[in-house]
Amino acid sequence: MASMATFIAQTPYPHHSFPKKLHTHFAPTLRLSLRPVSTPKTRQRLRISSALIEPDGGKLVELFVPESEKAEKKRDAATLPRIKLSRIDLEWVHVISEGWSSPLTGFMRESEFLQTLHFNSLRLDDGSFVNMSVPIVLAIDDAQKRQIGESTRVALVDSDNNLIAILNDIEIYKHHKEERIARTWGTTAPGLPYVDEAITNAGNWLIGGDLEVMEPIKYNDGLDRFRLSPTELRDEFTKRNADAVFAFQLRNPVHNGHALLMTDTRRRLLEMGYKNPILLLHPLGGYTKADDVPLTWRMKQHEKVLEDGVLDPETTVVSIFPSPMHYAGPTEVQWHAKARINAGANFYIVGRDPAGMGHPIEKRDLYDADHGKKVLSMAPGLERLNILPFKVAAYDKTQGKMAFFEPSRAQDFIFISGTKMRTLARNKENPPEGFMCPGGWKVLVDYYDSLVPADSGKVPEAVPA
Repeated sequence: MASMATFIAQTPYPHHSFPKKLHTHFAPTLRLSLRPVSTPKTRQRLRISSALIEPDGGKLVELFVPESEKAEKKRDAATLPRIKLSRIDLEWVHVISEGWSSPLTGFMRESEFLQTLHFNSLRLDDGSFVNMSVPIVLAIDDAQKRQIGESTRVALVDSDNNLIAILNDIEIYKHHKEERIARTWGTTAPGLPYVDEAITNAGNWLIGGDLEVMEPIKYNDGLDRFRLSPTELRDEFTKRNADAVFAFQLRNPVHNGHALLMTDTRRRLLEMGYKNPILLLHPLGGYTKADDVPLTWRMKQHEKVLEDGVLDPETTVVSIFPSPMHYAGPTEVQWHAKARINAGANFYIVGRDPAGMGHPIEKRDLYDADHGKKVLSMAPGLERLNILPFKVAAYDKTQGKMAFFEPSRAQDFIFISGTKMRTLARNKENPPEGFMCPGGWKVLVDYYDSLVPADSGKVPEAVPA
């Protein structure tokens, strides 16, 4: 891995130079409670730059058809074989078309698929590498393969047969599902949510090619105003005169421990010499498993956090990350970090067991809780991104609020797990004062209350976001 890292292309933009050893790239100058993988022998002087980090591959990919060409493209598409996209397929078109996966220009062909599975990176034409850890692929079945025949292009349509995109210069290759699952998740145990939703019953072939997307993807769910593309985010950061962007991904409601971490990170960045660090609060908005709080309710809760002043709206940008969720732990967290580079973030906050989940069969976590942050510190193609490990926050009984955990007085702290939080909300009980802002907690209580029909009193199964 170290030898591969020496070939990574470096951005020509000035960027923040942190001392490295064994090609790790935590930001040690923040002196967070979790130590970096290695301790540098010498300290290099930090260079502060106001330029946003350059996208992977040097240019942000956007794949929308120009207005002047749309009529012709629609006529062409009417003559092509059609593939109907699932909801998750549409989310991946969204991701690719806006440049989150730059420099990828479409669904992966076999060479890109194999590099992703085996190397977690893609080699570019100039010999450099960019990180790519999860396959972004489109599956088709035998009947669709026969329908396509010798055609080199296909039309992609949604569930209502509306034209979404044209896939050009296609390549069809075998969908080795077991290999894909084993290498992405590190297990083939039954019960992996994304596998059950998008792979097990998918076709036995994958089709790759270059996308031409007719229009920006919209969901008309009242949340499209939050779905800022990488280009729109970069414009917003520039408008706010950001000289550092630190990204925080979540798929859960924000409590005051999260807020403490984010505000403390900004304070430390200011101490390092940055003038205007901007927080990108970036909830995941694609597919999530059934027991996660749905996106609509999470966004209501996040808005309350800003309204109640827990986070400063002047230094926070709230936007939705359109990617589906794999729950693939250290493999997937690389994708989450890489995508934020393309959106302009040069700092990424990583916590315990990022993108993880409980083992689907055994009573344990599927991944080691520390492996995500360790992998990010060494991952090929992420050298330009500064990794900020979580400081552990818990409820401090002596202060009546969330605070950074101090092992020397562990008896003063209470850890409120996600399971405990959900139980309290379901039972309409309040957490300790200072755990979450009142407005945000009310949204969470209202969500669980909405799941209980008045006549039966039973909570139905949640619906994926």
